[in-house]
Amino acid sequence: MSDAHTAVHGGHHPVDPSVPVEYHHEENSLRIAGFWVFLGSDLVLFSCLFATYVVMHGRTAGGPTSNQLFDVTGFTIETIALLFSSFTCGLATYEMRRGNRNAMVMWLLITIALGLVFLGFEITEFVQDASSGARMQTSGFLSAFFTLVGTHGCHVSMGILWMSGVVVQLIRRGITPITARKAFIVSIYWHFLDAVWIFIFTVVYLTGKVL
Repeated sequence: MSDAHTAVHGGHHPVDPSVPVEYHHEENSLRIAGFWVFLGSDLVLFSCLFATYVVMHGRTAGGPTSNQLFDVTGFTIETIALLFSSFTCGLATYEMRRGNRNAMVMWLLITIALGLVFLGFEITEFVQDASSGARMQTSGFLSAFFTLVGTHGCHVSMGILWMSGVVVQLIRRGITPITARKAFIVSIYWHFLDAVWIFIFTVVYLTGKVL
């Protein structure tokens, strides 16, 4: 058995090296499969919000248009922060499978920090929009915009809290099949949010600056 797998299980539970630690127990496999089903329902939610936004994009009711509202610098920084956080989250999973807890925790903390940067810029954007009179009740376009982007932001906030809890468990218990499964599921969630943001970046911000 490799040193990595000995470290992962504290030398008490030998595992098949060909099976990732998060899939070590059948229950873990079922929970991970169940989470994919949950993400399917979340995908339906975001699909509805995207469809609503596309329909409402031109309904500005005399209020600001997307071209007038969106700040290129702000949403570019948000995108870079979130894309890079997905990369660091992937590095955390890589270190988890190597049984390197300290490196895994470090990459997760960096992921959390990048998530906070993303949220900071998004909240600033919303506050500036509201200060300039661009509020949800101003027009159908703004209502759809704040609902779509705000829902994604709420998901990122939950992801940060969730990931922070996983980090605490990793520090206290180390990498076990249970903590590995939790870390793996939150990483799937994080990558999903990253994928959703790519669509928001393209459909909402880039298209909004052109149309």
